[in-house]
This record gives sequence, C-alpha cells and structure tokens, in this order.
Amino acid sequence: MNLATQTDLEVYQVLLNGESLALGVLYDRYGSLVYRLALRMLSQPQEAEDLTQEVFLALWQKRAYDPKRGSLSSFLMTLTRSRAIDRLRTRGSNQRFLQRWGQNEEVVTRPHTPFEQASLGERSEQVKAALDTLPELQRQVVEMAYYEGLSQSEIAERLATPLGTVKTRGRQALIKLKRILQDFVG
Repeated sequence: MNLATQTDLEVYQVLLNGESLALGVLYDRYGSLVYRLALRMLSQPQEAEDLTQEVFLALWQKRAYDPKRGSLSSFLMTLTRSRAIDRLRTRGSNQRFLQRWGQNEEVVTRPHTPFEQASLGERSEQVKAALDTLPELQRQVVEMAYYEGLSQSEIAERLATPLGTVKTRGRQALIKLKRILQDFVG
C-alpha cells in the first residue's frame, strides 16, 4: 500500500494501527503548515520547531483526532494554536515573574532565513487577503484571538460586547476563512 496516495483518514487509520511510517506521511503533508502557524504566533523559529514536533507527537501518542469533528488539517491547526497560546501565556507569566523580581528578561529572536522569510511572506499575504474580505467586526475577533492570544471572554471584555456575540462573530469568520483558504489548508 502506498500511503502517499491515501486520504488523510486512511493514513491516520494506518497510524492508529501502529504503523509509524504513516506519521511521516502526515508530517510531510502538514508539517510546514503547522510550523508556519507556530512561527507566526511564537515569532521564534526554535520554539516553532519544538511546537511542531510536539503537535505531531500528540497526534501519534494521544490519538485525540476524531474525523467526525472535521478535517485533519483543521485539527492540527487548532491543536497548534491552542498549544502556542499556552506557550505565550507561560512566556508572559515567566516574564512577569522576572519583572517582579527586577530582572528583565530580554527575548532574543533569531533572524529568519531567506527561505523562512519568503514562505512567511507568501502565506502572510494569502491570510491577509482572506482577512481583508471579512467584515470588520469579524476580522477584529479573529485577529485578537489568533494574533494576541486572547480568549473569547477576554475579547468580549475588551470590546464590551456579549460573549455570545463574540463567539458568533468568530465562528462566522472562521467558516468564511475556511472557505477562502480551502486550497491552502487542504
């Protein structure tokens, strides 16, 4: 059986049956997508690489993906996003702790390689163009959630908007973005 020609679900079933080569096939398909999102959110290539590895290990070991709930790419993006937010919050807590003790931690970011810059630039333009098609109120919710790492409750509080409205705007925006970026996310 040639795994490369199988659907995501078929490859995932092979992975569940203990064939570790299936993980490599899924990594080849979605590794760069996961890495780019992690890099976009964390702004640190090494941390983005670590998170990419963590996401695929979780896919393999925890077996949490449920095909009935959506595509594998959506699952991986959601998992990456939530773990990146966890890391950002941990980073923020650590920085606040150090500041409290009078030690300012200077975050050192390594410059991106030309390949990373070109790839990021291309993807950023695609996502920016998709975001520009959203109504302002929906775009605002998505940007606050994904770029600032705010929870829906925090967004509702900042915008002085009911939580249900924020959830509705976010869901409508993600549905539109999924449709627009369908070729990008698979």
